[in-house]
Amino acid sequence: MSSQALPAAFPAEKHRLLVELTQGLDSHALYWLSGYAAGLAARGAAPVLPVEPELAAGTTLTVVYGSQTGNSRRIAEQLTRRFREAGLPVRLFRADTYPVRELKTERLLYVVISTHSTGDQIEPPDDSRDFVEFLTGKRAPRLPELHFAVLALGDSSYPDFCGIGRLVDERLAELGGQRVFARGDADVDIDTVAAPWADTALEQASSRLAASGTPRLATVTPLHRTEPGISRDAPFAAEVLTNQRIVARDSDKEVHHLELLLDGSGLRYEPGDALAVWPTQDVALVDTVLDELQLAGDAEVAIGSESLPLSRWLAERRELTVLTRPFIAAHAERGGHKELVELLDPASQARLGALLDNTQLIDLLRRYPTQWDAAALVAALRPLAPRSYSIASSQEVVGDEVHLTVAHWTSGSGAERRWGVASHYLVGLAEGERVRVFLEPNERFRLPSDSARDVIMIGPGTGVAPFRAFLQHRAATGATGRNWLFFGNPHRRTDFLYQLEWQQARKRGELTRLDVAFSRDQAEKIYVQHRLREQGRDVYEWIEQGAYVYVCGDADRMAGDVHNALLGLAVEHGGKSQEAAAEWLDDLRKGGRYARDVY
Repeated sequence: MSSQALPAAFPAEKHRLLVELTQGLDSHALYWLSGYAAGLAARGAAPVLPVEPELAAGTTLTVVYGSQTGNSRRIAEQLTRRFREAGLPVRLFRADTYPVRELKTERLLYVVISTHSTGDQIEPPDDSRDFVEFLTGKRAPRLPELHFAVLALGDSSYPDFCGIGRLVDERLAELGGQRVFARGDADVDIDTVAAPWADTALEQASSRLAASGTPRLATVTPLHRTEPGISRDAPFAAEVLTNQRIVARDSDKEVHHLELLLDGSGLRYEPGDALAVWPTQDVALVDTVLDELQLAGDAEVAIGSESLPLSRWLAERRELTVLTRPFIAAHAERGGHKELVELLDPASQARLGALLDNTQLIDLLRRYPTQWDAAALVAALRPLAPRSYSIASSQEVVGDEVHLTVAHWTSGSGAERRWGVASHYLVGLAEGERVRVFLEPNERFRLPSDSARDVIMIGPGTGVAPFRAFLQHRAATGATGRNWLFFGNPHRRTDFLYQLEWQQARKRGELTRLDVAFSRDQAEKIYVQHRLREQGRDVYEWIEQGAYVYVCGDADRMAGDVHNALLGLAVEHGGKSQEAAAEWLDDLRKGGRYARDVY
């Protein structure tokens, strides 16, 4: 325990208990505990102690998850599997399949939900919109007999960390529900918080159901198709077959097409799924961080039971290109930087958001010099997380390969050049090298089961990737429905991704219509939403005849602009009021005919 002076209001007895609590905890547990304490401080609330609920015999557990990228689904399925293996009666629901009318009769509910951040806004995952709207609306019932726990997933590089999970947690309590134990707020190193949260959930559920006399079950039902051996924790080393730049040399963008070999993995994917990649940091960036802090790369650092040289921790296990609120807090405290402390105040959320958006670790280290030792630095930095990319191929066509479309995110130049860790890693891979990957299914972004249905695909930039997979699959399986693609990028000559493929598909009749928007090829900027409006009558007619609409790409601006354009079509060509148009589009979403994969 540090000898740092404690606040005067901190009683000696509390100090003794704190020492006992932290005795023997490893860095991961201490990191979780610090996040828990920070969450309490942000809410200005005392911790909620576990209650001993009185549950009726025969009570069934319910697990509900809301997931944008698949992480909440993974955690919820793992938790449900553990409940079933323990013989506990449990139901699992994706949020949009949960019958909300049953909420008033629930007795023991576990919610795992992520926060979908778009710029300075937070939204529920697409599969959770109705659930969250119901919960926060006037029709939500009083829940005096409900006992619940919430695991919130988020990203501390955004200001409103875990905002949707916090909203759900507070609303369930406001409706009269009792927390079984405190909410967990998980950063992108999810398992650091999710694992102890799930352990507590299993322990609490087992003891409470046992006390109620609920009988244990003997059977275990599989939850989801899984691939043996290949997972986030045990990725497959896929060989790079092709890494090709697919924009002109004078383009302002750098976009690559990668083809990876999955032979021997047993992985099977469907159009709409994503491939997650474990990247490594650029060696030059690692060296720059070490030089700035005057630390030796060969210094051994032990975290838990693992000991590695500092340079390996930074290259393979820690985030260096994404700045997070917890690191800023640690850096501010360690260096006594009052300006950073002020940024962490809730009143400065906009300024903090700007810092998180525009600043990387090396910039913070240079702007606010602070001394770090190797062990403390590794403990304070966020663990490196995998990045997901929409799959740009159909296995019906490419077999044991998987294709990706990767935009290399960079800013600045020379010594001030910055990049995104995964895109920088991927575009730099040579043929024959190996990259660690695993599959992330996306059940909400699927082609219609009826292959005679028409599809409208809206994918500017690298958002076109899954639609390459869609078109390949539809052609290979003999789908009879029509296919319409809207694509956009700055310039036709330099940035028309997969141009030859689309043109050949048009000649073969596989791509029925192609509308493009090249925003910088004329004085007035033209985007895909403008093309949608221009073709509005036909788009609306296709939809009214049963077409499915898919949107993929930028969540901050494009997805909202496209959404508004679709609403406008219903008003202009369907004669609907604004309210009726919103209801029309919402009904399409609920029916699976309006799906988005936005990031």
